[in-house]
Amino acid sequence: MDDLLLEERIRYPPFESYRFRPELLPIGVSRTEIASQISKEEANNMVADMPPPFRIGDKKSWLVERRYIYQGKTLKLNKAHNQEMNEAVPKGSVVHQQRTGWYLTPNVIHSQARKIMNFSVIILLVALSYLFLEPILSVWGIPSVGTERVRFGLLDYPLLALIVVPILFVPIMMRVGANFSDLIKQRKFLTSPPLEPKIIFHSDTTSGENLVLDIEFPEEHKSWGKKHILWRVGVLPPRRDKLMEILGRDAEGQPAPGLTTELPHHWTVDLDDGTGGGEDLPMQTNEIKGGLFLKPMRIMNQSEIIPLVDGTTTISSPSGKWPGTIFSSLIRIHWELIVVIERENQSELLWVQPLKVKHSSNYTETTATVNSGRTETNHPMSLS
Repeated sequence: MDDLLLEERIRYPPFESYRFRPELLPIGVSRTEIASQISKEEANNMVADMPPPFRIGDKKSWLVERRYIYQGKTLKLNKAHNQEMNEAVPKGSVVHQQRTGWYLTPNVIHSQARKIMNFSVIILLVALSYLFLEPILSVWGIPSVGTERVRFGLLDYPLLALIVVPILFVPIMMRVGANFSDLIKQRKFLTSPPLEPKIIFHSDTTSGENLVLDIEFPEEHKSWGKKHILWRVGVLPPRRDKLMEILGRDAEGQPAPGLTTELPHHWTVDLDDGTGGGEDLPMQTNEIKGGLFLKPMRIMNQSEIIPLVDGTTTISSPSGKWPGTIFSSLIRIHWELIVVIERENQSELLWVQPLKVKHSSNYTETTATVNSGRTETNHPMSLS
């Protein structure tokens, strides 16, 4: 006789995860008692009526895992589990506020400006290094270039600054212009948003199986062009307060590795995991809670993107063996359907529909495919 426990383990990739070595970050572990002092047979029967365990990633890398513990060991069953959902997604959650409805795609200038910024920083470092070494080069008789003095007001500057400083300001001005363009685009969209499409499902939404559906748009705008469709699955960030708790951290103290300082206006309403530092999204209007840009899931796989045609559409499942919908404070497995609408002389329009997906009947295991945390580099069409 022993206790039956539900164990959740997570090491979620922070913003710009490539800067971190996952094996050095702590794994958050949460255990919940399901039943106390029961036999192993009773534990097996009880677990069989619960969603199957799963693991995404591994303990040496990013990890999201749920398993059942009995007598200190992982409980493994030879028979199929219940396929029903584990947790229902509550109303007002991050899914409803940030992953439901119409979304715009950011201006492409954002990603271009970021590439130019890297180039600009390299030029700045080279220029500073040259100015530092120039006196030594002069002693050796090597003529200098660009070190002549230019007066602005009461101060003198090296001529090289007239070349380097404008290059540094180019990507900044590009980002400012792109943000201004995005704000205008958002306000224009909010004045007359399209009607919601009507989606009819002809199949059970089950992990690992095809999705069969019909989509009808009540209205077609003149600027709309080709439409594409896909569905995808990913892991949403855990709640900050829960993660701090299981890592043994004070909620108002030093953040855990990978987290940033708390910003209550976001985290108190569960709209941010505290790792993006304000860089994961372009500038958004405050008129809609959650914004009009779709935040990326940092662990995610998606299906093949196919053209949307009239009539019934069949979409293959995303790659990998994933669990169904789960929504707890620590582990959130989220599925969504995305329709990408091309528009004339405008960026693409997205319709995002959350899906309630059943688990497969057995244990599932897949790799943790980590994506960029920036919205401008996570367009669904570019991830195919």
